[in-house]
Amino acid sequence: MAASAPSIKLYTNHGCPWAQRAEIILAELNIPHEQEIIDLATPRTAEYLKINPRGLVPSLAYGDEIITESGIVAQFIADLHPSHLLPATGDAAAALKRARIAFFVDTFTSKLGPHFGKLQMARPSDDLSAAAQTYVDNIVKELEPLLKDAKPFFGGSDKITLAEVQTASFVIRAFSLQKHGLLPNLTGELESKAPNFYRWATAVIEVPSVKSTFDEDQVVAGIKRKRAQLAAQAQA
Repeated sequence: MAASAPSIKLYTNHGCPWAQRAEIILAELNIPHEQEIIDLATPRTAEYLKINPRGLVPSLAYGDEIITESGIVAQFIADLHPSHLLPATGDAAAALKRARIAFFVDTFTSKLGPHFGKLQMARPSDDLSAAAQTYVDNIVKELEPLLKDAKPFFGGSDKITLAEVQTASFVIRAFSLQKHGLLPNLTGELESKAPNFYRWATAVIEVPSVKSTFDEDQVVAGIKRKRAQLAAQAQA
């Protein structure tokens, strides 16, 4: 008799975009798992620090093994469960596609991440126009060319890939925060200056595994709360 697969437990927080990466891939592949919510607004418990000494989410318990860091967790699940998300290794075409996905994710994270962070964590009185323009300019320069063959997803795929798993949580936050007036409205500029990115992004935010793992109310409330804290600190 074949041994049963190890149980999976995800330590997560529904307000964290990094943790949502793990939630997306588990939902996309319909992988049974248990979840434990970690409160990021309070000091981590001694029990959780034994699981992840950095105190971050996500952490994934796979049987007796603990895997941390969101990108590594998602990569582990993709490798463990071969699917439409990532081609199996073994030939040049697969290796090239995996490399292109990795480059896209690295570009998205390194070129957009710092600017999106500034936009999210601005004080209510801050003028966000310059940071928003830099965000758009980097999309046009860095990401638009990489999405020229998206149909509608990365690399011409009609299903999401690991590229979307690793970036969708940030895309859906950007569109949601615009809708709630917490970011400048960039939709028109993106549609005209970065049509490849815009078509890709609007497809990404409608993917069921992305939508179902995005707690919009919690994210919006968290951003408002953090901005209020920053404003109070500035006045102190």
